[in-house]
Amino acid sequence: MKRLVLAWAATAVVATGAAVAVLALLGTGLTGDSGHVLSQAEVSAALNTAAQRTPSDAVNAATPTSTGTPPQTAQGRLIRTEGGTVIASCAGDLVTLRSWSPAQNYSVDSVEPGPARKAKVEFEPEEGAEVELKIECSEGRPVAGLDS
Repeated sequence: MKRLVLAWAATAVVATGAAVAVLALLGTGLTGDSGHVLSQAEVSAALNTAAQRTPSDAVNAATPTSTGTPPQTAQGRLIRTEGGTVIASCAGDLVTLRSWSPAQNYSVDSVEPGPARKAKVEFEPEEGAEVELKIECSEGRPVAGLDS
């Protein structure tokens, strides 16, 4: 019985050692990637980079044309504000908010997504004045007006 316990303990030690060695070879170790803690500047840079990414269907909408206005895609127009982003589209003179997303430290207070002659979304910050975005269609394109 003593041999069986020793054999089991030896097998457990070898298996654990092999697992640690494999994880070390993969570069992740037992606790994940690395123990590197990001500085405040690194966190801000990472958040800014993430905030600037757009969905693949809105990439073209986020790029201004030579006239300085974002072009409309089949999915709608991307509208950015300090309070958040909205994707809106028009069908005739009716506007519909396809999606809305608050910026960091903001939340969505209320939404009137349409379809209607005017659509509205209010982004409320943790502190300060809210950003109210009113959107309507002009010549078949969503046009935004801000009240902040």
